[in-house]
Amino acid sequence: MRWEKSDALLGLARRLAGSSEGLTLEEMAREAGVERRTAERMRDAIAHLFPQIEEVAEGRSKRFRIPGGLDGFMQAPTADELAELGLAIRQLAATGHDSRAALLRNLDAKIRAALRAPARQRIEPDLEALLSAEALAMQAGPRPLIEPDTLSLVREALKGCLLLTFRYGATRGARRVDPYGLIFGRVPYLVGPTLGMTKPVLWRLDRMAQLATSGPACGPPDTFSLAAYAAQSFGTFQEEQQDVELRFAPEAAEEATRFLFHTNQSTELQADGALVVRFRAGGMLELVHHLFTWGATVDILQPPTLRELAVEQLRNALDRHRTSPA
Repeated sequence: MRWEKSDALLGLARRLAGSSEGLTLEEMAREAGVERRTAERMRDAIAHLFPQIEEVAEGRSKRFRIPGGLDGFMQAPTADELAELGLAIRQLAATGHDSRAALLRNLDAKIRAALRAPARQRIEPDLEALLSAEALAMQAGPRPLIEPDTLSLVREALKGCLLLTFRYGATRGARRVDPYGLIFGRVPYLVGPTLGMTKPVLWRLDRMAQLATSGPACGPPDTFSLAAYAAQSFGTFQEEQQDVELRFAPEAAEEATRFLFHTNQSTELQADGALVVRFRAGGMLELVHHLFTWGATVDILQPPTLRELAVEQLRNALDRHRTSPA
């Protein structure tokens, strides 16, 4: 669309938003300086962009308006946006993150309640069609069983810069942790050192019990970056970083180019069509488990310890399944 057409469309939308009684198609055509048929197409385009447009009957004719002024029509959600929110809710619930799903459900309810009835009626058919046409693939792996109040208490501590006290796993003693932040993966982790220590560690939320806040915390130092800390590892397990070099066979190279293995990765296409991916990270066991999903299409070039770990994991699995279960 040329800029002039875009400007005319937005200009007409502003007039519809600024008119309390609305405009008929004839008035819209005069305002935009176009034929009635073109005005109909412009109305349909505006209705797609701003679904809260209202249709008001006036005798045999109809008037159209966008209620709420400029702020209202610029901030109203679309069916696509609400469908994406609904999909995020289902994905969190399916992977065991019930408390996070509940927060987004509340947000979804507030957004819908804020919409005027004509806007809801216009959005609902498209929204229902999108939600029924999109599904989540089943993901293998454990679901974290997190107590409903755990995440809210951790966030309360982060917002108020408070210490957290909890029992962890099978240990008997209580832990006191200075919370630095949260990392969300298959299982959510709290990042922070135990009181009196400086090095942050990871704490699985599903292994916490008897969680409570317990006084003011120091908080992370100015030099600490949660994003940088998370980027040290492939996955969430923190260990010494190593230089990793992987070679994907030509038949897997195209698919591998669509994967982000690490934020600091570099790629190099080989003359035979293979793809070499290089990055620096820890979390070698998690990386090995991921590389098994590529089957025989990937070679581990560096480091040797990563290749040895892959062989060890394969040998253990082979020994385990070599004989039939008793």
